[in-house]
Amino acid sequence: MARLSVLDLSPICEGQTAADAFRNTRDLAQHVENWGYYRFWLAEHHNLPGIGSAATVVLICYVAGATKIIRVGAGGIMLPNHAPLIVAEQFGTLESLFPSRIDLALGRAPGSDAATARALRRYFDSADAFPQDVLELKSYFEPADSNRRVYAVPGSGLSVPIYLLGSSTFSATLAAELGLPFAFASHFAPDYLKPALDVYRREFKPSSQLQQPYVIVGAGIYAANTEREARRIFSSAQLQMLNLIRNRPSKLPPPTEDVARMWSPDERIALEHRTRYAIVGPPETVKRRAAAILAETAADELILTGQIYDHGARLRSFEIAAEVLGGGNFQADC
Repeated sequence: MARLSVLDLSPICEGQTAADAFRNTRDLAQHVENWGYYRFWLAEHHNLPGIGSAATVVLICYVAGATKIIRVGAGGIMLPNHAPLIVAEQFGTLESLFPSRIDLALGRAPGSDAATARALRRYFDSADAFPQDVLELKSYFEPADSNRRVYAVPGSGLSVPIYLLGSSTFSATLAAELGLPFAFASHFAPDYLKPALDVYRREFKPSSQLQQPYVIVGAGIYAANTEREARRIFSSAQLQMLNLIRNRPSKLPPPTEDVARMWSPDERIALEHRTRYAIVGPPETVKRRAAAILAETAADELILTGQIYDHGARLRSFEIAAEVLGGGNFQADC
């Protein structure tokens, strides 16, 4: 049985503000908690007008304070953008406020482009120190030791589960070496999904956090009562990604009935490739496609994301997923 979770980017729609996006994020979290989803993650991105989750820790606190039992966390924090001690203190604070509900998933990408990385005072070789930074961060959650000179306060001695994110084999290898759960970004970067999962499972070493490999796979969810409506709500995500491909990042556009006229043949191929793990359609399609992804990956958890313009349609998309995938636990049709 696989768990069902949510990855939210707090989408900022055309004609709306970040404040609207945050209210929608909170409302979505409250709904999916009632529908049986296991966790609700928010992702760190910067300098992207359609993504509101840049101050990820602040938004995690906002969502956790508005929910009761669902796990809430980062999917993820881009660790090379931050000092490990600061991250440990921030998540130690969150864990102190919301005990046993906070997750910390870590990535090594900048969360935007090179100019933004420079604005973050991040340098191109900072990703090279990612393994050492992960180990340093993990050490700040260990119990107090008289030999240490630097502590995370709060943080020291707290149980904050760490996950690694990736879209290649690099983080898969590191997650296996450290015995950490691994989440693959197949919802937008599917190329290395199978090699990464193979490496992770083959090289996994048990740790105090995890005895067996644990895989989370990302997928888009664009579900509606009819195929036509599902395709229509999906068009917003397609247009936003098309703008990104054209190096013109945008707010989330409204949907269109005729999205195919917007792109060139090459752009269509690129979009279809990037959205290979998007689940688009009515309930029966959602169930079939999710089961196929699970059968292909043997994932322990499917984490769903949906860049949908209309908030009501976004709620309905996640509700359909919960209904047809068994209230948070579902099985492949193997």
